[in-house]
Formats: sequence, C-alpha cells, structure tokens
Amino acid sequence: MSLFVTIVLDGVGIGAQDDADAFGDAGSDTLGNVCVKGPPSLPNMARLGLGCIRPLHGVAAVPVPAADFGMMREVSAGKDSTTGHWELAGITLDRPFPTYPEGFPADLVERFCAACGVKGVLGNVAASGTEIIMRLGDDHLRNGYPIVYTSADSVFQVAAHVDVLSLERLYEICEIAREKVVVDDHAVGRVIARPFAGTSGNYSRISDARKDFSLRPPKTPVQMALTESGVRTIAVGKIGDLFAGVGFTEVVKTKSNAGGITATLDAIHLATQSSQDTFVWTNLVDFDQEFGHRNDVAGFVRALEEFDRELPVFESVMPRDAVFVITADHGNDPTFPGTDHNREYVPLLVLHQESGRSVGLRGTFADHAASVAAYFGVSFECPGSSFTPDAVRVR
Repeated sequence: MSLFVTIVLDGVGIGAQDDADAFGDAGSDTLGNVCVKGPPSLPNMARLGLGCIRPLHGVAAVPVPAADFGMMREVSAGKDSTTGHWELAGITLDRPFPTYPEGFPADLVERFCAACGVKGVLGNVAASGTEIIMRLGDDHLRNGYPIVYTSADSVFQVAAHVDVLSLERLYEICEIAREKVVVDDHAVGRVIARPFAGTSGNYSRISDARKDFSLRPPKTPVQMALTESGVRTIAVGKIGDLFAGVGFTEVVKTKSNAGGITATLDAIHLATQSSQDTFVWTNLVDFDQEFGHRNDVAGFVRALEEFDRELPVFESVMPRDAVFVITADHGNDPTFPGTDHNREYVPLLVLHQESGRSVGLRGTFADHAASVAAYFGVSFECPGSSFTPDAVRVR
C-alpha cells in the first residue's frame, strides 16, 4: 500500500510573487508579516524546515530539517482557491475566472430571473455575506426576492431565508444558475447557495446547509488519473467542491481546520488498514475564510499554532514509505490593505523517508501533480511542469 497525503493551508502564502504588481499585491507577505506581527510559535514546522525556505521572524532555520523544503510559483492567471487547486492538480489557466466588484451586469441578472422563475433580486453587489443578510433580510422577507451578491472571489452567491425559499428550491435555483446563467464569459468558479434563518436584526447563516456548485475542470486533474489507475482518492474539506467532485472516490466535507485535521487522520488510519494505494488531499480553510479575509492577525496566529501542534500526530501515523506534503494555494495576508487574496509564492514541505534537502523554487504548482503521479507510477501529462523524479525526491 502506498499513501500520499497533501494538506493545503488555505491562504498561507510566503511572499509576493515577482508578478504581484499586476494583481495589486506588491508587498503582500502572508507568513512573513504574520510572523512579525504575531509572532506565532511554530516549533514543529520549523523542525520540518519552514525557516529554511526563507527568513521568517521567530522561525529558526534549522541545520538539519526533517522535510524537503522550498516554494512554488503560481503561473495561472488568477489568485483564488479554485485556480490554485486546479494548478496543484496539473491544470493551468490562461485567463482568470471573472469577478464582479461592481455587481453583475443587468442582462445577466435578467437571465437569472427568467431562468429561475423569480421576479427580481436584492443586492447585486460585492459584500460580506453576514452583512448583506442583516441589511437586506427584512426586504427579502417582505418581497421574497433572493439576495444575490458576490465577493472578491469569482462567485455568484444566492442567499435566502429558509422560511421564504426552501433549501430544495434554493439549491434548484443555484443549479439552474450554474448550468444556464453563469456560463461562457460569465463562468464563475462557484455558485454558492447561502441559506439563513432568524428574525429581523438577528439573522444568521446556516453554514451546514451551504452548498457549492462548482465549475467542472476543463481538463483531467491528477486525481482522476489516479482513480482511473485504481488509486483511492479522498478529498477532505472544500477540495471536492473546488473540482465539482471530479476524480475523487470519496469526499469528506468539514467545517473547520479542527474538523479537517480529524478527518485527515481518520483517512490515514483507514488507508493503513487497507491494501489499496491512497491519495488524501485536504484543505484547511480557517486561515483564509475566518482570518485572512477578516484581517484577523491574532486568529491567523492561533490557527498556525494549532496546526503546528498537530504535526507530531501526523508524523506518528504516517507509514515509513508514505509522503506527507504541506503547501498552500495563494496568499491572504491579514495585515495587507483590503480583504482579497494575494498573489504569493506558497511554501512547500515534503516529508518522506529520505527528506531533508532544498527543492528550491518550483516553477509551477503543477509540480505537485507531477510528483503525486510519479509516486504512484501513474502516467499523467503535466504541461509546464519541470518535475523530474529526482527534482522532488518522494520515494
């Protein structure tokens, strides 16, 4: 049995890329700035080699790191989670997913209303989800119009009170929007159903009932190649949503970093009891969703420290021949102006039985996909990757 585990620390970039200017992100440095402002205590990530990647305040550059260490560069035209994860899976995008900082165009809204059988919408702005339901919830209860909004990400979000639109109806509307409305030039990364409940002045989102309707990848991602070769592929957290479930034999949804860590450990345990080769791919979302977007440095620090404390547990349960990777999908610097993602390099730590060297700056996130495929001996074309079996030595 072979086991490869990748954990994506969502939004935990390690410094602005050389093209960050073009994205409005010159000077962003998620880990660098958090380590200065925090600073977090990260003894286990330091032991693996985090401080060897580049100088980080309070993170030692140990003389003999336990993992291979380096960085990866994003080459796709974007800086969102879908773009980052797709490139990690071997799919690079020539143009970014569309975003709508001024709201959606009138003709798109009209198409949405006609296709979904609604008389109108409220909102149609870029806004915080919690803020917009407080602002427009009363109007929504009066006229029944769904609340449509977006964010800095490429998303088309539809919020509705469960007493106005049932969950089934809300999901139906979002599925129609995904298939018939936000298509072609308006093909956003995700359509998201955002149900809420409560009364005037006390509305709250029902997080457990959120449902994402993602764009299907335009090409075969690495996990599909693995699945077709008999490898068990397990998505933990929002990974499955980012790929519309494509290529995964199992999808485990979680609500938090803690839930993602528990689910990943459970998946590792099941894999070690099985004879089937297994790839586990986890996204830990709190860094991005709870703290980066909210400019919450203290929360970001706590999340890093909580993950760091779990690392010895992961190390203790990984079989000798297994591979354990820690990386990210973009930056989300909580000290940087605004609340958008940042165009940053991402850290790369690769723990395996022969680890302990620098792998330098990888030219694309797609080196991850090439490395995973090579580990399992699966043929997978990965355009743009400079990976060779010796470049990221994983066996």
